[in-house]
Amino acid sequence: MSTTADPLAALGALPGVPEAVDSVRKAVDRVYGHRVMRRRSNEITAEAALRGARGSAALSGADWALEEVRRRTDFSIDEESRTVGAALRLTAEAGQLLSIWRQSPLRVLARLHLVAAGGAGVSDELVGRPRLAGEPVDEPLVELPLPSAGEVAGRLEGLSELIIAGGSAPALVTAAVVHGELMALRPFGSHNGLVARTAERIVLIGSGLDPKSVCPAEVGHGELGRAAYVAALDGYASGTPEGMAAWITHCGRAVELGARESTAVCEALQRGAA
Repeated sequence: MSTTADPLAALGALPGVPEAVDSVRKAVDRVYGHRVMRRRSNEITAEAALRGARGSAALSGADWALEEVRRRTDFSIDEESRTVGAALRLTAEAGQLLSIWRQSPLRVLARLHLVAAGGAGVSDELVGRPRLAGEPVDEPLVELPLPSAGEVAGRLEGLSELIIAGGSAPALVTAAVVHGELMALRPFGSHNGLVARTAERIVLIGSGLDPKSVCPAEVGHGELGRAAYVAALDGYASGTPEGMAAWITHCGRAVELGARESTAVCEALQRGAA
């Protein structure tokens, strides 16, 4: 397959993006090279999943302390607990969908929305499919202009074709575009942020950049905060080279922070074992 026409590859050459890609690779390599990872990678993966879900839920309005997420068992009490529960379910589901993602990204996105909205009081007829004309979107933390249902359908199809075709773009670039496009489109009636960040995770895992899922970008997105997230998304939505580069580098920083978090977990486990 020729990759010369890969439209995402050009994004990898935008100012600041090659440096972000290189910095992310070094951060990921540091985690994978840690001695604790060789013996206890399953524990690191599990902890990264928990922390990633917490970070994603925080950006969707449920900013809970990590220990609260860890100890809670009932996630159906109120809107915040349902958001945290949805984030946890999505994190658990992500690893099961890698092979399907490469063949049918739209099927995976529908599944992610079904998992996120399940038990969240969303009407069954609105779950697991892109919104239709006239249907509302409940995504109060994102204020970008909302594309029409027709535009959503066309751009989702285009995104799907890019993913299936593959290409030469760095994993960070592809993950950032998937995340940004889903946030710009908000294709579902609810839970778009949670779904978009999970899709980013799937790309990072499936690309081989983070195969054990120990560098949760959601941690970094949460740590960088909602204001920075919204500002970077505005850059993506603008479609300008500067805006796209700012969004990709923002996502790169989020991955680096996720990697740093798991490195700290490795260090803590090592001290405990000493």
